[in-house]
Amino acid sequence: MGTIVMSGTVVLVILGFGNHVYWLAAVAVLFLYVQYGRGSSAPSGGAGGGAAGGSAPADYRSYRERRDTQAKWERRYRRERPFEARRQAREKAN
Repeated sequence: MGTIVMSGTVVLVILGFGNHVYWLAAVAVLFLYVQYGRGSSAPSGGAGGGAAGGSAPADYRSYRERRDTQAKWERRYRRERPFEARRQAREKAN
């Protein structure tokens, strides 16, 4: 993805010598890529995230939050609907 964005930016810069609007488009493409394109692999927030931190702690942190949220909803479902929860447990056992 980064290679496509960079080559597109280079093409827009080259075209920008004839029409300066293309330079603005190149800047907009780079801005959008930095803002949204790399966001999924970049560490989220905080001062951590150096060479030792990497993106794995942020990925694990988001995984842990999703897992805990799912467990919370499952506990709530079992508490509010005990008969359905028992039936599902019985069906899963068979």
